[in-house]
Amino acid sequence: MPLGQLFLELGTVILVLALVGRLAGRIGITPIPLYLLAGIVVQLVMHLGEAPEHFIHTGGEIGAVLLLFTLGLEYTSDELRSNLKANSRIGVLDFALNFTPGLLAGLLLGFPALGAVLLGGVTYLTSSGIASKILADLGRLGNRETPTILAVCVLEDVVMAVYLPVVAALLLGGTLLAVGLNLFVALAAFGAAFFLAMRYGHVLSRVMNVGSNEALLLGVLGLVLVVAGVADLLKVSAAIGAFLVGIALSGEVAERARHQIEPLRDLFAAVFFVLFGLQLELDRVPDVLVPALLLALVTSLTKFWVGWQGAARAGVQTRGRFRAGTTLIPRGEFSILIAGLGLTTVPTLGPLAAVYVLVTAIIGPVLARFDGQLAPLLERKKPQPAQGG
Repeated sequence: MPLGQLFLELGTVILVLALVGRLAGRIGITPIPLYLLAGIVVQLVMHLGEAPEHFIHTGGEIGAVLLLFTLGLEYTSDELRSNLKANSRIGVLDFALNFTPGLLAGLLLGFPALGAVLLGGVTYLTSSGIASKILADLGRLGNRETPTILAVCVLEDVVMAVYLPVVAALLLGGTLLAVGLNLFVALAAFGAAFFLAMRYGHVLSRVMNVGSNEALLLGVLGLVLVVAGVADLLKVSAAIGAFLVGIALSGEVAERARHQIEPLRDLFAAVFFVLFGLQLELDRVPDVLVPALLLALVTSLTKFWVGWQGAARAGVQTRGRFRAGTTLIPRGEFSILIAGLGLTTVPTLGPLAAVYVLVTAIIGPVLARFDGQLAPLLERKKPQPAQGG
């Protein structure tokens, strides 16, 4: 493809995102839903060449990684450790309420057992990337319910460290030994990264804290991408690897890194969200629309309940519980990845997951924005004292 055409197509997509971002700012919502819809519009009105599509795909993956890295910068290792312990029961509730609907739906739709298990994974996982974007856009990173949201996302990634290697080995028809080996490598890699981030984060912070902003940006960005790449190769979430790097950095270097990375994060995050709309196979939508909508409705309610209960256990009031529940609704990058694993086994799984992800990724951010108007509707009315006769 000529370089001029590449620049023209990419520039057009980015200008569309700029206009969408301005519109979102005018109506006071996070731009995520509009970015998703913009991807569909771009797909309908212009045919991107292979090179721009490859750039957008790669940029989207970088966006997910940077979103989780900047989220990790907001928390210390001690805060993360205490949050995980405090929310372990909520993690069990999350798995029971959100994996089960996908599993049952897969069986009802006639999927083979492994296909139903994959659909359970699709419905289970909150999109950490979308959740962190909601928190950043709406200024909620310091809110009391945010540690609960963070703990649920991290606990889900711990479950994925077990789930993905096992499912991948079963899809390949691997032996019990192969499944066990994949699982051991994934868990060992996750455990080692978690231990290093918790125990030696202060050492990393000192090493990375150089005087030059340019050197700091290049060093931090390179480290995040290297850790994310190693994590992905070892069947651990690339995003959770980046998140642990953010957790490891603290103090002055964390504050400086946040300011340096934010412009890159915003650019690639927008690309990450528009990628969903571009990947949606529009001709397959009518066949999967009804089951996707029903599944989105059921699991939006179950995920909302998980956030509500988790925030309630933390002593958060009604409005914060509502924010926690709605922020956890969107599914995203991991759900698409899981569906992709089973395309040869269940061809309809990909389109079903894509529509499902799109719907939940719109529902969550929109509801999260209107917490002030909707949360009071869920408050329990206090009984009025009896009137004297």
